[in-house]
Amino acid sequence: MTATMPTSDHATESATERATDTGAERLTVLAACPHDCPDTCAMVVTVENGVATDVSGNRDHPYTRGGLCVKVDNYVDRVYSPQRVTHPMRRTGPKGSGQFERITWDEAITEIADRFRDIIDQHGPEAIMPCSYLGTQGILNGLNVGDPFFNKLGATIAERTYCDSGACTAYVMTMGDTAGVDPESFVHSKFILIWAANLMSTNLHLWPYVAEAQRRGAKVVVVDPVRTRTANAADQHIAIRPGTDGALAMAMMHVIITEGLTDEAYVAEHTVGFEDLAERVQQHTPEWASEETGVPVEVIRTLAREYATSQPSVIRIGVAVERHAGGGQTVRALACLPALVGAWRRPGGGILQLPLWAFPVNWPAFMHPELQTPGTRVINLYRLGEALTGAMELETPLKALFVYNSNPVVVCPDQERMVAGLQREDLFTVVSEQFMTDTADLADLVLPATTQLEQTDIMFSWGHLYVTYNHPAIEPVGEAVSNTELFRRLAAAMGFDEPCFTRTDDEMVAEAFDWSAPAMEGIDVESLKAQGWQRLNLPPADEYAPHAEGGFPTPSGKVELASSIAAGGNFVVPLFRQGSNDHQPGTPVDPLPHYVAPRESPGSAPDLASRFPLSLRSPKAHAFLNSSYGNLERQRKVQKEPVLLVNPEDAEERGIETGTTVRVFNDRGEFTVLAKVDPSTMPGVTVSSMGHWRKNTLALATPASLNPTAFADLGNAPTFSDTLVEVEVVRDPD
Repeated sequence: MTATMPTSDHATESATERATDTGAERLTVLAACPHDCPDTCAMVVTVENGVATDVSGNRDHPYTRGGLCVKVDNYVDRVYSPQRVTHPMRRTGPKGSGQFERITWDEAITEIADRFRDIIDQHGPEAIMPCSYLGTQGILNGLNVGDPFFNKLGATIAERTYCDSGACTAYVMTMGDTAGVDPESFVHSKFILIWAANLMSTNLHLWPYVAEAQRRGAKVVVVDPVRTRTANAADQHIAIRPGTDGALAMAMMHVIITEGLTDEAYVAEHTVGFEDLAERVQQHTPEWASEETGVPVEVIRTLAREYATSQPSVIRIGVAVERHAGGGQTVRALACLPALVGAWRRPGGGILQLPLWAFPVNWPAFMHPELQTPGTRVINLYRLGEALTGAMELETPLKALFVYNSNPVVVCPDQERMVAGLQREDLFTVVSEQFMTDTADLADLVLPATTQLEQTDIMFSWGHLYVTYNHPAIEPVGEAVSNTELFRRLAAAMGFDEPCFTRTDDEMVAEAFDWSAPAMEGIDVESLKAQGWQRLNLPPADEYAPHAEGGFPTPSGKVELASSIAAGGNFVVPLFRQGSNDHQPGTPVDPLPHYVAPRESPGSAPDLASRFPLSLRSPKAHAFLNSSYGNLERQRKVQKEPVLLVNPEDAEERGIETGTTVRVFNDRGEFTVLAKVDPSTMPGVTVSSMGHWRKNTLALATPASLNPTAFADLGNAPTFSDTLVEVEVVRDPD
């Protein structure tokens, strides 16, 4: 039953140039970076005699301009790494022993199908659960590639709210699903407020536009508990206590409204709920906010005044802004600010969250929610460790886990339970991977997955306004298959015959977008294949002010300072729930933005803070993309070994010096790491980047072992940043 990979115009003439001066066949193939990053870089792959010899940025791309970050600028090394998984493998020893034997694809697919049938017969289909996220971001091979299969199977639905679900919920409640600001228009901004985002590590190609605006006289301000690379390059860094961002945003509104700094005409014509909001913010004074945030009163007042009066002003919010108990309401407050000051009137004004809203992606063609069994249970991947170990009460225990596009041992919280659950001998675990990750080590079957150079895909972006096409540059290494082909094989083995299970990659590309949408005018598959990328049919950046005259995609058509859809209760934006378009109605949400304090802080939990007085931040690493590249030599050399940044005051109190081995712990777990005494983090705040693999740490644990599994206030968002810990020196035994 072995199937072949459907052809997808492999290295087509339209996407290649041939050079024969060396006597060798040399192709240059247009490609796209696959990773879960806002930049979605256009790439050029050089191929000689069927072997990729170089991957570089496409200099013709107007936004990414030929630059690749340290994560992918040696992508060829990833493709041909001796660590690659190149054939299916079956476990032969205890889970985690690393003992596997090579098997055929026929054997692997047959075993999966047989085991799934047995589990369904004995326990029902909900005993099977997929686990996936954005190990690749392509429309074909990314977030929704397995949804039709698992929906048809009747498996437990995996809710995927690792990142931006809370921010998206808050954003949509306030302004609808608008793309907001064109990032290229930042050059026209007069005041740039970067909030909870380290652009130089996680959104590199936006920084040149920020820097150009800075050269033209714009002021750049970064709000972050840590003095990051980006904060160092800004005009001002405002250090803020973790989880208190909402207090600062509410106080900014207080100053703007009470001092008459609003754009009265814009507020009157293009917002609803202003009077109620004005009354709400009266209690959120700068003095109150200063007590909450640690930001001086005059800094708060000056920030609000400069933001309001330096038009056009723009806010760039990062993913981290939602990762605490009140993350959703923080984004609600931040999303209100541009309307209050009329920032939307001109190019370069407004707020930038996810421009992906501009892309008319045909999500239903990839999710196929109609295949889902009504009433199928939902388990959020954030709580997977609980589900696997019995800590979550389940009527039907999980008996099989199918992992692809993810490494949950490192990226999920509750690491100790996660590992314990994956070690269960009665749990049948399949992992599709490029490398033997910490999760793959605990699998029963490991399947070889292709890299971006070996597969067809088409990309939207959550950081700019260009569609990008990825041509496969080489044949798959070893026996690796793409996710699309993997699920074709699995569907065939299970006897699924719906058309969505037999589509070729080219047929999937043809369904990727609503090609008739105005945003796609002038763009089609052939033009994308030929050029590699095209900008959505939107005005150029220097003319792009989509809400100068309002026109927000909300029920009222206005910015809803008081949200009309809050009455429906908390919900998850459909994109983040596998295969389901159902919201989660419940207790109505306060329609006005408000401050929700962090759950774990000295002010909100004094007893807990007496035992665990330090806040732990686990931001994205500079040289890794989540856990991707955490195993590769060059990226590990750039990132260096895991460390914990400790403020000098906290270090002195605990007898910690740079290079000291320390134990970081709370009631949920612990990890061991080298300390680095560093004033870039404020007193009371420690920092240890996520992405290092568990197997490469000092005591087989990462910061994920300490993170809570509690959700934030909106969208079932995670609370990675709402984590209190203590740190102590690890003493050598006598």
